Amino acid sequence: MDALRLNPGGGDVAFDFGGRRVLVTGGASGIGLTIAARFAAAGAHPVVVDVDEDALAAVCGLVPGATAIRLDVTDAAAVTDFAAAHGPFDVAVNNAMICGDDDFLSATPEQLRREVDVNLVAPMLVTRAVLPAMVDRGAGAIVNVSSINALQHLGNEAYSAAKAGLQSLTRSVATEYGRHGVRCNAIALGTVDTPYWSERRAADPGVLDRLERWYPLRRIGTPEDAAAAVLFFASSAARWITGAVLTVDGGFTAGNLRMSDDIHGERRD
Repeated sequence: MDALRLNPGGGDVAFDFGGRRVLVTGGASGIGLTIAARFAAAGAHPVVVDVDEDALAAVCGLVPGATAIRLDVTDAAAVTDFAAAHGPFDVAVNNAMICGDDDFLSATPEQLRREVDVNLVAPMLVTRAVLPAMVDRGAGAIVNVSSINALQHLGNEAYSAAKAGLQSLTRSVATEYGRHGVRCNAIALGTVDTPYWSERRAADPGVLDRLERWYPLRRIGTPEDAAAAVLFFASSAARWITGAVLTVDGGFTAGNLRMSDDIHGERRD
């Protein structure tokens, strides 16, 4: 699908997506914007969709060669029309997300449903819309952006349930459409420093510093960390990988020495 170049002197693997058309949902800011920029730098034509019109207006200036379109990915008819008008796509990245702070018992049914719609139903709609052209072409890659919340309870019940469902969808699509040359994989992200954390940091400037101590690598993630994993799954380097979930979390789910230290009264800085 793309050319893979290895730097003989060491350093990063460079991916070449020259001429490839890549859909990125929720791509006007944060992780999605970085994913689109990384694909553009690798020669792709990113098509960025989002509901934030103000952020979309800046995308083309930030991501050379990108197309920016307003799209509500929870609107089935709009998603179908969009894919017909702007496809086909070689790669689709289901990145759009929301994560509410509402207490589970006090959240309204509409709030819970909205989280499930954006985080799970929307990827279903987008995947269903881009799949026929990939099947016809006999090739395609779909990458879903999930969360470690799908693996263990860290709060946000509706969000976590939806992200777990997204991993199940990943396996289903991979199994069903692999015979047509379509691969589907997911990444499960830990805490990533995005605009989502701006309000929390404003209210509590030390919140991310405290979070870092729970990560074995002693830092939280960056959008670039997430984008690198997405490009890998979309590339020919992952040509025999499908139905997989790659945990990208700085070791958070590998173990919790901080808890052990608290129990034994030790301190590891």
